[in-house]
Parts: sequence; C-alpha cells; structure tokens
Amino acid sequence: MAIKQLIKSTSGWLYLNSPVGRQQLQGAGVILMLHRVLSNDRAADLPHRNELCVGPKAFEHLLVWLRKHFDCVPLMEILQPNALRSERPRVALTFDDGWRDNAVNAFALLQKHQVPASIFLSTDFIGSRQRFWWESLGETLWGSHGEKARMHLIECLHAHKHPLPVLLDDIDVERRSLALLHYLQGLKSLAPQELEELTDECPKDSLPQALDWHQVRAMEASGLVRFGPHGASHAILTGLDDVRLSEEIRRSRDALNNGCNRPLPVYCYPNGDNDERVRQQVADHDYPFALGTGTGIYRGDGDPLNLPRFGVSQRTARHPQLLSWRIYRGARP
Repeated sequence: MAIKQLIKSTSGWLYLNSPVGRQQLQGAGVILMLHRVLSNDRAADLPHRNELCVGPKAFEHLLVWLRKHFDCVPLMEILQPNALRSERPRVALTFDDGWRDNAVNAFALLQKHQVPASIFLSTDFIGSRQRFWWESLGETLWGSHGEKARMHLIECLHAHKHPLPVLLDDIDVERRSLALLHYLQGLKSLAPQELEELTDECPKDSLPQALDWHQVRAMEASGLVRFGPHGASHAILTGLDDVRLSEEIRRSRDALNNGCNRPLPVYCYPNGDNDERVRQQVADHDYPFALGTGTGIYRGDGDPLNLPRFGVSQRTARHPQLLSWRIYRGARP
C-alpha cells in the first residue's frame, strides 16, 4: 500500500476507534453504493472495472469489516429509524442497476454474513436481453469478445466521430485499462439512442447481463434483500423533458409494483444526476426518499430526495480502512 493510502487507512482506523469518532457517528447512518460482484478478483482489479466491480474475496472482506465496526441494517432502518438507537454507527448496502451477478455472486455472501441489502433496478433490463452500454462497449473494446468484434466497434465509433485515444493500444495493461475508463466516462454524455445504436454493434452475449424477475422474487423472499427503482431505461433524468421524465419514473415504479411484493419507497437516480425539477417529479410520484451519489453521513437532516452515499470500488473493498477515512471526512461538522 502506498504511503498516502497507509496514512489514510491509519487515520480512519484511529477515528473509528476513538471516543471522538464514536461520539460523532453514534446514531448516524452510512449508505454504501455498489454495482457488481464479479466471480474473479483479478478481473475486478483493472481500472475500467475497479469503480463498478468488486471481486468475491474483496466483497467478503468488506462484509466482515463492516460487521466488526457497524450495525449492518436495512436501508429503511436508516431512513426511518425507530426510537431505539444503537451506540454503533449503522451501515446499509445498496446496489445500482440490477446486474445478474448480484444474485449469482453477491447474494450467497450476503446470506453467509447476514448483511441486508437494497438493489435498485433499471427495470427495462430486468428479464430481458437488453444490455448495459458500459459493459457491452467496454468489454468489446477491451477485447473480451475477440479482435474482430473489437475492430468492428472501433470502426463504428470512428463513424460516430468518437475516435479512440492512442493509449487504448498501449501494451501496458494498467495504462490501457485506465485509458478505457476515461474514454467510457466521456461517452456518458451521449444521447441514449446513440449509445443503444453503438451497443447493438457489440456481440450478443450468451447470457443476459441483468437479473430476471424470478431472481428478484427469490432474493426478496429471503427477507434479506429489498428492491427499488433506478429508472426504467437508465436514461440520465436531468436530460429528459417533462413528459419523458414523468414516463420514465412512472414506468419504473409500475414495474417494481408488479414485480415485487414490497418495493422500497426510495428512488435511485441513474448516474446520481438530479436537480430541483427531477426531485419534484420523483416526489410527485410518491417517493419520499431518493438516492444520489454525493458523499456524506445521513443524520435525518438534509434533502431526503438527494441522500448521500459512499461509493465502494474494488480498491475500497480490499482496503476498507480507506472507507473509514472517507467516513471521517464526511462526518466532520
């Protein structure tokens, strides 16, 4: 571990175990944001996967660490706490998008350690073969589907006036992966239709990337996992006009009401993007709470329609003391 990370890890550990830290965090809520749990830790280490993916060993290491330092509770226990308050800080796990590996890889570890979680579904993808553009474009450009598929997509991207940076041909794996990460982040601003067209140029995977409704209902029946909406098409809500925005929120709400027994009264903004207009629309569709991506501790104050979360990457899961440093910074008055 680098010296800077070591200092942060040590400071975070001291904070969690100090009287000052325990006092500041007493009764507070920490909401964590994850996306995917891959079947392989080495695959999750690469920069273009690191932010959205964790490996199973790293994820289990995180769960053990969380149970040691926090009360692991359902999300609604943080948002609507009862009168009894624990002396320990509380933490709730959330997963965005609804990736199939949440059921295949994450669920067994959540059960093993009895850690509850909330999964927010992009409902158009659930039970369909519709694919997430980030995964399809990223893995095709990485070469996971072969050189022929990679070169075809590169030609399509050039035709769309999105040429690849030279570093994507770097022989150094880390530099190449980091360049791909930055390139994919730049594509986030493209219109959903263009991203869909580019995704259609990628090879069709043998398995769908998202959960199906049978998996959703099976996890919900365990009592350990609850589900909420993360948009329908995963479109960035701030970029939609009023009519499309309302339709997007309604469609995702209706899908959850039809597919789940107890959908959460919490919306989760795709990419975390929200503004006053979006928040008002979410409230008008009967959601008292919504999750953003700003970092911070939840104490029952602040805007309930833009709740803070701490993102968890593979790096963070491997070294959760780094998370304690970020919590320390987020908990300061």
